[in-house]
Amino acid sequence: MAELNVNGKKYKLDVDPETPLLWVIREQVGLTGTKYGCGIGACGACTVLFEGQAIRSCAIPVSAAEGKKIETIESLEKNGQLSKVQKAWVDNQVPQCGYCQSGMVMATTALLRSTPKPTDAQIDAAITNICRCGTFQEVRAAIHAVSKA
Repeated sequence: MAELNVNGKKYKLDVDPETPLLWVIREQVGLTGTKYGCGIGACGACTVLFEGQAIRSCAIPVSAAEGKKIETIESLEKNGQLSKVQKAWVDNQVPQCGYCQSGMVMATTALLRSTPKPTDAQIDAAITNICRCGTFQEVRAAIHAVSKA
């Protein structure tokens, strides 16, 4: 039995302790905004916040997440209002296909919480998610827009 805290809600789930957190979030908790990309922690499509840090949820077993605060893309919108990062994504037309974007938004959220006015070098170091559409310039513009707001 795994006990998780996802987006401020407690869950008791009967899952194998070695099941990747990604699959528990998607299949047992029912939050599908976190995407499967590569399954080896390389691409970042599955990025969630784990105790405030951006992690690749496909590469961590659910047993390591017990009792930890987990935030998914679904946690960012509040009372019908997009988060500042989500709004900047829309305003700067970041998404193309959009598949990787929930992971990018979560990685950006973690970055801006710890570094409210990041440099380009800090952005490049923190946002290691892969976007096959190549929206990296738009991502950087959106991050700078949030940091100036």
